[in-house]
Amino acid sequence: MRLLTHNMLSCNIKGVTNGFPLKIEATKVIEKQVDLNVDFLKNMFLKVEWKALVEASRSMGYAELPEEADSSLLGSEEFLKKFHHALLELHLEEGALICPETGRRFSVTKGIPNMLLHEDEGF
Repeated sequence: MRLLTHNMLSCNIKGVTNGFPLKIEATKVIEKQVDLNVDFLKNMFLKVEWKALVEASRSMGYAELPEEADSSLLGSEEFLKKFHHALLELHLEEGALICPETGRRFSVTKGIPNMLLHEDEGF
């Protein structure tokens, strides 16, 4: 699972009001090379919750993103490469996503998060 996907997931358990961002517990992280697409990155920058991306990348062992970022950094090739790597090349292969409010663990197996709710957790 890429961090792009992680940045769009939240815990949807009935009654949860603070289900984002999901904490990452990584047991296996892999890197997959992806061609750099500057236009895509510039477009996605406006949609990504930056603080959640920084936390997620650090939990997967990548601490190269700045604590804060604004659109002025999009002119920096160095910044774009780091953003690209964190967003698209780091993959959570095995581990868990954890709801920040309830502590409920959602397993990630072979890069696929299992976000299915138990019967008593649904809407």
